[in-house]
Amino acid sequence: MTTLAQCIQHKQLLFVGGKGGVGKTTVASALAVGAAQAGRRALLISTDPAHSLADAFDRPIGAKPVTLQNNLTVLELDPDREVDAYLSRVLEQMRQYAGPDQLRELERHLNLSRQSPGAQEAALLERICTLIDTSYNEFDLLIFDTAPTGHTLRLLSLPELMAAWTDGLLRHNQRSEKLGQALKHLTPKRDIPSVLSDPTQDAQPDIPEKQQALIRTLVARQQLFRRTLRHLQDTQHTGFVFVLTPERLPIQETERAIKALTEARVPISAVVVNRVMPSHTQDAFWSERLAGQQLRLQNIHQRFSDLPLFLMPLQKTDVVGLEALENFAEELLAISA
Repeated sequence: MTTLAQCIQHKQLLFVGGKGGVGKTTVASALAVGAAQAGRRALLISTDPAHSLADAFDRPIGAKPVTLQNNLTVLELDPDREVDAYLSRVLEQMRQYAGPDQLRELERHLNLSRQSPGAQEAALLERICTLIDTSYNEFDLLIFDTAPTGHTLRLLSLPELMAAWTDGLLRHNQRSEKLGQALKHLTPKRDIPSVLSDPTQDAQPDIPEKQQALIRTLVARQQLFRRTLRHLQDTQHTGFVFVLTPERLPIQETERAIKALTEARVPISAVVVNRVMPSHTQDAFWSERLAGQQLRLQNIHQRFSDLPLFLMPLQKTDVVGLEALENFAEELLAISA
């Protein structure tokens, strides 16, 4: 029998997700606490706009990393702050390419785009990619407490889309033979294998410096998305943990999400069925509820038979605070599939 602890012991990157209200933040927090207690340096990151980490740990947590105990650091990404930082970086990068009149118009457009569809997702994507790309030296395990399923699926599909979009932008700027030489390491033959190469290695002296700077910016961005995509699809070190309750809507949503992630080649490590009621009760109301639960558990076992499945009992009280999370983690990680 395999325990949940064994399922994730070699993972360096975990995403915990599911329908809103099923307890994914509690599970993500418990996994981080359990990893820290096992001596692994864990970074727990919330990407859910409706942050719950502060509620789970019963203490203030914000956009700056907070160390809660040895080996345990947490932070909540603020979408509005990430959008502001993202647009500021875009504006700063464009200063070297735009004239004064163009810059004023660009600032106006960027201010209008703050509330545009996709602005938060683009900003969060870049921050998530950067965290994944830069945190492995400092932490042994990154755990993302994600937004409800639909938002998360869109976010995880973006690295491949953004890398492809950047490819197209680079090729669109291929206006001369010299520029083509500068971009030759972006051909399909060399594109993915050489994402760690130096983007200036093929720089051409006859191309204006501003044009070369633009190329370097786009190539660095493309490489970041490519590296993130490789991390997401790394079956040995990456895993998605789905959390659901034994109810009809969470079951259906989880099944759709598993199908989507499987098609995107994102590895799924485990399915945690949370808040499972005890099997013995003499109360008529709870007996009827229990009978319905048993049918849904059978349904869960049938639908997810090819994945490690862990049943977490309904807790007597809310899981709030570090001590409660430690107890929850001990029970959760010891459950066998």
